[in-house]
Amino acid sequence: MIFFSETKFDFCGDEYIFGEISREMKIESTLKALSITKELSRRNIPGIIEIYPNNTSYLVRYDPNVISPHHLLDYLRNVDRMKNEEESLNVDAKIIEIPVLYDDEETRKISLQYSKHHGGSKESNFDYVMKLGGFKSREEVIRRHSDPLYLVTAIGFKPGTAWCFPLTGSEADMIEVPKYKSPRPFTPERAVSLGGVFTVVYPSDSPGSYQLIGMSAVPVYDVYQRFAPFKESYVLAKPGDLWKYKPVSKAEYQNIREQVINGTYEYKVKPVSFSAAEYDEQGAGYIKKLKEEFDR
Repeated sequence: MIFFSETKFDFCGDEYIFGEISREMKIESTLKALSITKELSRRNIPGIIEIYPNNTSYLVRYDPNVISPHHLLDYLRNVDRMKNEEESLNVDAKIIEIPVLYDDEETRKISLQYSKHHGGSKESNFDYVMKLGGFKSREEVIRRHSDPLYLVTAIGFKPGTAWCFPLTGSEADMIEVPKYKSPRPFTPERAVSLGGVFTVVYPSDSPGSYQLIGMSAVPVYDVYQRFAPFKESYVLAKPGDLWKYKPVSKAEYQNIREQVINGTYEYKVKPVSFSAAEYDEQGAGYIKKLKEEFDR
């Protein structure tokens, strides 16, 4: 059974209200934040300008000349209480497959090039993750990382960045690593990375501080909107989506890259209704069922 403590609300300046559902990262808090922000968007309330869901919180921007902040706060509290029931936390989203070449030459080279930003370590980020997690082989790292489905909890940092949280049976099944001591000046587009327990695919070349463990064969941000999943947005992910990282060989990776360059690649995508109650009751068993349905 899912229970929530009272959401903490704060005024941020004179145009924002921040709702903090929990400080600890919890899937049910993420689902509640998504449910609330979708409901607010659906109602199209005069005076609300923008709505931002985050990992376990949300931010509402409003026009104080149109709506009273105190009236809006009362309204948000009412909506918040409505979303405390398990059935209100279900999310209609998509499972999207992201083919990944793990421990590739490019991210290995980059992580060694900027080793001074990581305490001067002479090992690659992938090797560091393997050592820190006590893994005996690279295959064990790949299996552990690619086994869960990942919930997109937020979009941020820069356009196209999706923060993906692993859905596992327990915290012990998650890979958790620290970020760099100071950010790298450069991270290549499509680099797959780990920070804390979150996985991020860098949407474009940029600085970064997450541990690099591989390369996505496909873009997660496309201003040209060449592929079907980008027809409604430049960004592949939406909060509430589920990503499935699929290990591929170097030959498979190169084949997919050719398809992407030619514009013929087809993303594997399947609509899904994610049940908070079933995940709460079954845990890893529910995730296994979703993956089996996706692979059929």
